Amino acid sequence: MRPVHIALAVLVTAVWGVNFVVIDVGLGHFPPLLFSALRFLVAALPAVFFVGRPKVAWKWIVAVGLVLGVAKFGLLFIGMSQGMPAGLSSLVLQIQAVFTAVVAMVVLGERLRGVRLLGMGVALAGIVVAAVDEGSGGPLLAFALTVGAAACWGVSNVLTRKAAPPDALNFMVWVSVVPVLPLLVLSVVFEGPGRDAEALAGFDWGGAGALVYVAWISTVFGFGAWGMLLRRYPASLVAPFSLLVPVFGMSSSAVLLGESVTPLRWCAAALLVGGVGLTSLSRPAAGSSTPVRLGAVPEGGRPRDTSASRTPSTPSRPAAAERGTR
Repeated sequence: MRPVHIALAVLVTAVWGVNFVVIDVGLGHFPPLLFSALRFLVAALPAVFFVGRPKVAWKWIVAVGLVLGVAKFGLLFIGMSQGMPAGLSSLVLQIQAVFTAVVAMVVLGERLRGVRLLGMGVALAGIVVAAVDEGSGGPLLAFALTVGAAACWGVSNVLTRKAAPPDALNFMVWVSVVPVLPLLVLSVVFEGPGRDAEALAGFDWGGAGALVYVAWISTVFGFGAWGMLLRRYPASLVAPFSLLVPVFGMSSSAVLLGESVTPLRWCAAALLVGGVGLTSLSRPAAGSSTPVRLGAVPEGGRPRDTSASRTPSTPSRPAAAERGTR
């Protein structure tokens, strides 16, 4: 990769890592479900009028929008609002690679063995260590909600793999349209119209800045730049940069939010990042009926081919069209 593109890849992962800090700030201004709805509304508008018509079937846009936008981000934002630290959230979400591999095995017939099974075991050990660390001083329910968010992300990764969108930015913008109304309805039902109205009435520069960052900088800029890199280079060169996301997430949370990073949490980070790397970047087992190449991706992201080859896995879709978020 050219040095300028290496710098761009690092910048995007830094943006995605700091995104968890910004989410934490935004949750101080809005209830979690309302904040998630506003995040997707701002990401979709006005971008939806400039990216062109959807390039995949609506069933995939709706499915990914509900699983990724409503379920994954709803659980994540609620978990963080219940006390899940921003830095730890950026780390725990990386277990999505393991969930993606398991769902792909069940749904797409991907066979798991060898290095990939080892990677899954190492990543799960990291989750156990992180749970032990969080259980000693944090809410386990919030931790469980974040793990649930990672599981939903894994399902959405496989759905996106099936959709095989040819344009990452176009797909992400249209997916962002879907969760807005369901999240608003859920917010009114569970958070209450009074609480929502109070948050909107108190809308200030801090809340506006958080929305702009998570919607336009993290989503529109982040995925636009990431998609450009994936069009220029094999995914196996680009995807490993996403393993920097929890590094930036944990370090920025420590610096900006004063979150402590215990030795046990660093141990969990090493296990999780190493395990995710083995799970995501190793080649699928020979003889798999439908090879799925899984990328370790950040919050708000989508699945992406991480093999060095650009050979299409389905005759009608180029591998460059694949792509695998906080």
